[in-house]
Amino acid sequence: MKTENFKQNNGEFIRIPVPESYRDCLMLIKSDHYRQTGKVESLWKIIRNNRKSCNSSLLFWFRLCQYRGTFFRLFCHIYYKVSRKANIYLPPMTRIGYGFDIGHGMSMVINGGTIIGNNVCLSHFVSIGTNHDTPAIICDNVYIGPNSNIIEDVCIGSNATIGAGTVVTKDIPSDATAVGSPARVINYDKPARYIKNPYPMP
Repeated sequence: MKTENFKQNNGEFIRIPVPESYRDCLMLIKSDHYRQTGKVESLWKIIRNNRKSCNSSLLFWFRLCQYRGTFFRLFCHIYYKVSRKANIYLPPMTRIGYGFDIGHGMSMVINGGTIIGNNVCLSHFVSIGTNHDTPAIICDNVYIGPNSNIIEDVCIGSNATIGAGTVVTKDIPSDATAVGSPARVINYDKPARYIKNPYPMP
């Protein structure tokens, strides 16, 4: 698995995996499944689970689309059908780390240039957008609550928690909990408290 490193203004590095084969895609699929269940399971059990969960199915096909292999067009066709059903706009070129979790994943818009770190959780009705082709960077172990809006080229530091309905227009430091419109930091007491079953980084 190839890795891209992105250095943030605060000096943090985000390591984003870039699949170079379908085997790498399956590793990412298993990491997403682990976030939901806390279990390392076989591919067949994951596929069975996909039939019951729209979120799991969406991430399954999303990960397969991240490698431009022989079946790229077919997988993209299936993925877009699933994403339309879930009302989620998440382009396959979006760079996302291990252990991605979509909580109650219905109705969500993510700009394709967004960089999302490892063990990140996005809730329903989240919007990450830009009008200037400068989308946000979200570091590792970040929880973003329902109805939140992340606007332009902000950086959300590792282990941060973004409360429900928050509008983020400026950088959020690591370990912070931020709420409100515009977002303000209210404490640093419980970093990454809503990140359940974090996937152990390889």
